[in-house]
Amino acid sequence: MRTVAIASDPDSHSLRSVTLPAAWDDNAAQALAQITANGGPVRLAQEAARWVDFIDTAPPLAHTPEGAPPLGRSLSCLLLMQHMAPNIALWQRRTDEQFGFVLRLSGFVQESTFSPEQFVACLNLACDSLRRLNEAQRNERSGELPLFDENKAAEENCHCAGLIQLTDLDACLAAQGLDYDSPEGREFAQAIIALARIALRKGTRQSASVKASPLFPEIEHFAISLLQADTHKAVLPPIELGFSSSGPIDALLGVETCGIAPIFSPIDEQGKLRSSTLHRLASRGLTPETALALALNNENPLPKISGQAFVKMHEAVSGLVDYLPPRPEPETEALLSRLERGVRRSLPLRQNGFSQKTSIGGHRLFMRTAEFEDGSLGALTLLPPRESPMARGLMECLGQAVSVGLQFGVPLEAFIEQFAYTHFGPCGTVEGDPVAAYASSMLDYAFRALSDAYLGKHMPDAPMASSSENAEDPLLPFDHNEFVHKKTDASRRQLRLVS
Repeated sequence: MRTVAIASDPDSHSLRSVTLPAAWDDNAAQALAQITANGGPVRLAQEAARWVDFIDTAPPLAHTPEGAPPLGRSLSCLLLMQHMAPNIALWQRRTDEQFGFVLRLSGFVQESTFSPEQFVACLNLACDSLRRLNEAQRNERSGELPLFDENKAAEENCHCAGLIQLTDLDACLAAQGLDYDSPEGREFAQAIIALARIALRKGTRQSASVKASPLFPEIEHFAISLLQADTHKAVLPPIELGFSSSGPIDALLGVETCGIAPIFSPIDEQGKLRSSTLHRLASRGLTPETALALALNNENPLPKISGQAFVKMHEAVSGLVDYLPPRPEPETEALLSRLERGVRRSLPLRQNGFSQKTSIGGHRLFMRTAEFEDGSLGALTLLPPRESPMARGLMECLGQAVSVGLQFGVPLEAFIEQFAYTHFGPCGTVEGDPVAAYASSMLDYAFRALSDAYLGKHMPDAPMASSSENAEDPLLPFDHNEFVHKKTDASRRQLRLVS
C-alpha cells in the first residue's frame, strides 16, 4: 500500500490523503478521492468495506446452495486486481439509483488469449450480487408493503435488477494482437457481447442466442455449453448489459480507454509507451527500439486510428447491448462545432496527447498537446524556455489563444494554414523531431508537426533562406535591403558634414 496527497479536482488546491495499493497509479487515487465525496483521508480498504458489507448482509437467493461462501471476499480480490469495480451508485450506496458493476475486459487476457471461463465467473458473481441487493431493496424502493408476493412475483421479476458495463475494449484487442479497425476486432467484440448476454440472461425469461464466431471458436463453444447448462427453474430478474462512459470508475480500474472507444495515442500522460502499444508492437515482431528506428525513417510502425473506425465499432455492437454511449459522428460534430457559436467544448479530466522537445536553429522549444475524447486536438502549449520573458509570454499566450479557438470549434486546418511557413527568427535546422529538417520559424515547425500528428498530412520543409546579402534577416522587423540603403545614406550625410 502507498499513500499519496492528491486533489479530487484538477483545478482544486486542497489535497487529500489517499491510501491505495502500490500498483495503482495516481489517476486511480484521484478517482477514489472523487468517488468518496466526504472530506478527510481516504483509505481504499475502508471505503470498499462499506459496499462489500452491504452485499454480504443481503439475504442469499432461493437457488443459492447451502454453505456457499460470502461474495465479499471474491469481490474485494477482483477490485484489487482492477478487474471489476462497482458503479458510483453502489459505491456510495445510493438506493434510489440503479446498482451495477464495471468490468475491465483487458484483465481477462492471459498470454495473448482471452479467458471466457474467468470472464463468465466474474459476470456470475456480479449478477448474484446485484440480484441479492435487488431482492433486499425492492420494497424500500417501491414504498409498498410486501403483500401478495405470489401475485406480484412475475411482475417484479420483469424489472431490471442492475447494470453490467464493459470497458477497455481496445486494450483487450491489443493484448491479443488484434487491431481496433479490423473485421477481427469487431467480430471479437460481438462474440464477447453474445457470451455476456447468455451469462446475464441465464435463469430469466429473456432468451439469448450464440453468436457464430469462426475466428474465435473457443468463445463460441463455451457460449454453447453455457447455454445448454441453463437449467434454473427459478425465474430471476434480468440484468442489463452495456459499455461504460468516461468516469472515475474507469480511472479506478486503470483502463486505457473507456467503453468501446479506441486508443488514439500510443503514449500515456507521462510520455511513456502504453501497454497496448507494446502488445501491438510485439504482435508485429517489433521492439520499441526497432519501432523508433522506423519512426525516425518516417515510417509509421502502427496504423493510425481514425474517428471513422470508432463509428464502425459502434455500428458493429449497436443493437446487441442495452446501453451504449452516443454514436460518434465526426463530420456532424465538426459541422455543429463550427455553426454553434458561443459554446465551448470542455476537455476530459484524463487527457491524452504528446510532449515534444525540439531545437530550431539552436533555440529550444517544448510543445505539449491535449486531446478530446475522439482524439482530436483540444489544447496546445508552446514554451521556449531560454528565450526572453517577452518571447516566452507571447508564445504561451498564442498557445492559449489557439486552445480556446479549438475548444470553440475553430478547425485545426485554419490555424495550420495561418501559421505554417511563417518566416521569422529563430529559424534553422530542426533537431529532435524527424517530421521536419528545417523550419522557417518556431510556429512553422509547431503547426506542421500538428498537421502530421492530427491530420495525417506531412508538409514539406520550406526552402532554406539564402545567405546572400540580398536575403532578408528574419530577426529584423523590416526589410533588410531597406535597412542597408538607410544606413548607407546616413553614412554619406555624415561624410558631407565632415568634409
